[in-house]
Amino acid sequence: MGKKPTIAISHLGCEKNRIDTEHMLGLLVRAGYEVDTNEELADYVIVNTCSFIQAAREESVRTLVELAEANKKIVIAGCMAQHFQEQLLEELPEAVALVGTGDYSKIVEVIERAQAGERVKEVTPEPTYIADETTPRYRTTTEGVAYLRVAEGCDYRCAFCIIPHLRGNQRSRSIESIVAEAHQLAAEGVQEIILISQITTNYGLDLYGEPRLAELLRALGEVDVPWIRMHYAYPTGLTPKVMAAIKETPNVLPYLDLPLQHSHPDILRAMNRPFQAGVNDAIIERIKTALPDAVLRTTFIVGFPGETDKHFEHLLQFVKKHEFDHAGVFTFSPEEGTPAYSLPSQLPQEVMDVRSDALMEAQQPISLKKNQAEVGKVVPVLIEQENPETGEFIGRSARFAPEVDGLVYVQGPARLGSLVPVAITGAEVYDLYGHVATAADPLGAK
Repeated sequence: MGKKPTIAISHLGCEKNRIDTEHMLGLLVRAGYEVDTNEELADYVIVNTCSFIQAAREESVRTLVELAEANKKIVIAGCMAQHFQEQLLEELPEAVALVGTGDYSKIVEVIERAQAGERVKEVTPEPTYIADETTPRYRTTTEGVAYLRVAEGCDYRCAFCIIPHLRGNQRSRSIESIVAEAHQLAAEGVQEIILISQITTNYGLDLYGEPRLAELLRALGEVDVPWIRMHYAYPTGLTPKVMAAIKETPNVLPYLDLPLQHSHPDILRAMNRPFQAGVNDAIIERIKTALPDAVLRTTFIVGFPGETDKHFEHLLQFVKKHEFDHAGVFTFSPEEGTPAYSLPSQLPQEVMDVRSDALMEAQQPISLKKNQAEVGKVVPVLIEQENPETGEFIGRSARFAPEVDGLVYVQGPARLGSLVPVAITGAEVYDLYGHVATAADPLGAK
């Protein structure tokens, strides 16, 4: 049998996509394929695409076209493969295979079939697959951090969101499976595990008949990893039981990523998030009372169809009132196949852009104030990069999640992938500055 082809993977989109990419890499390496980061040297390039919003699709298409022009054999995987099957095969003759979001575990077989001359379409219409701790995985993150998927898919039907159509209904892994993988990651030297799913606060509902996030967090407290961070915590799922588990489990960070999307009940109802309408204020106050040290991050959508100046003003005041540590703002993107796509009163992009800028302008002094409160403290920082020219290290404190929040710029001796105590000496809107703490630095926050 001849030499196996060399394969490169181009990863686009979110961290859920990243985990799919890591499993495909793991499966290919186990099967004896040579995997190269250099697309120019590869025989096949797998593009794990994103199809969440228009901008993400455009990036995916640009990547595909560039590879096609370079005469690469392209395997299109992920959300766009799930979303636009026939169009992709028609418009990209260079595409030798399509692999859906529930089919990436078959990647070795797909490559073998493509090698044999078949044009492969492996797309399950309603995905049900979820990888577990036995599935090979080759991590692509920095050495100190790993994402851990607790569930896949979503049972909610928000009017703007295509995700359930692309990834199926929620399916949770067992607590035992998740904890087993967490132990594996700890053994690899991981310092931070980030729990992800579409709705982490609904974890276990499909499997156990009730959400079991509190039980999962307490079980992960037994794993030898200093930081466990949670993403995508719907505020209504942050029950007293869950908040008690966060507070009482030492390695679970009180970092809450709350995808609120809006504050006005009219818009939340139009978004088909009625469970959230009218309860935002009460929930956030309850969280702050139960977890006074909580770091709150959120995301908002401005320009949802029908959003008036009054609705937007409500959101602006909401942001000023609650003083989130971090906030991301997106302008509404009409997605074909979602109810919001055909809603009346769609707003012009210029109006949405003005509102987005105004919201970020309101958030920036809040973020700066929160960062300035860190000056004078000694905090643990996970070291992730080194600037070879200056010798300066770059990392994150517990207040910052990878890629979406700020960075800490660190002077002094440190080792990549380690947690070091850093004395914070300066702050900007998004980032912090400091030096590796010495005996002379006053002890601050843990």
